[in-house]
Amino acid sequence: MTFSPLEQFEIVSLIKIPYFFIDISFSNISFYCIAILFIIGGVVKILNISQINIFIKPSFIHLGIEHLFLSSLVIVRENLGNAGRRFSPFFFFLFSFLILGNVIGLVPFSFTITAQFIITLSISYMIWVGKLLLGFYKHGIHFFSILLPGGIPFAIVPFFVFVELISFFIPLVALGVRLFANIMSGHILIKVIASFCWIALFLGSGAFFIHFVLIGMLFLLMFLETAVAFIQAYVFFILSCLYFGDAIKGGHLH
Repeated sequence: MTFSPLEQFEIVSLIKIPYFFIDISFSNISFYCIAILFIIGGVVKILNISQINIFIKPSFIHLGIEHLFLSSLVIVRENLGNAGRRFSPFFFFLFSFLILGNVIGLVPFSFTITAQFIITLSISYMIWVGKLLLGFYKHGIHFFSILLPGGIPFAIVPFFVFVELISFFIPLVALGVRLFANIMSGHILIKVIASFCWIALFLGSGAFFIHFVLIGMLFLLMFLETAVAFIQAYVFFILSCLYFGDAIKGGHLH
């Protein structure tokens, strides 16, 4: 039996689909992404039915999801203003997708899509491109003024442009790296401690008591990772709202 902590992140092809020299096989990443989309779609459908039928009593889960949507709507309005209200469904979907991706990965023998850098980088790239397009749509060529704060002496303009240019491109990678690194490191630690628990179970009588200590640590770590799953999704969501807010406000334009 192998106890490799990296085994849980292995991408496995479920259905082989060769296409010339490109492998477009249906993998476990595709399966979990589609499963999360179906879960979100099912929840939205149930909420719509219950809102139409006034005789259906809202459940605790219904009220929780509704509160989550209203909270995300408030955050989007605070960062994007009234002009950003149209983006509320997108950000709620993003928040829900990240939470489900993080939490489902905590289920034993499942797969964590947010621990795959290609997934988190793709999402951060989508946010960055969306910010860029929105900025040009709202401000046109003047959107480049974000690279130059007002009142800067001409002698140090190149330095500030260079610094602002770096800060402009950092979110392209930083968002994905932050989420990927936090989720992956936590899962590796859980796997390592679980492996030690299994090994200690078959050792001598003295080491058998260590097994219970490790079990306690594992439960605490699972509780911590559950909190991290929600916190990291929330941080990604907040930062995405801030980036879109900068695009709408025009950065240094105001």
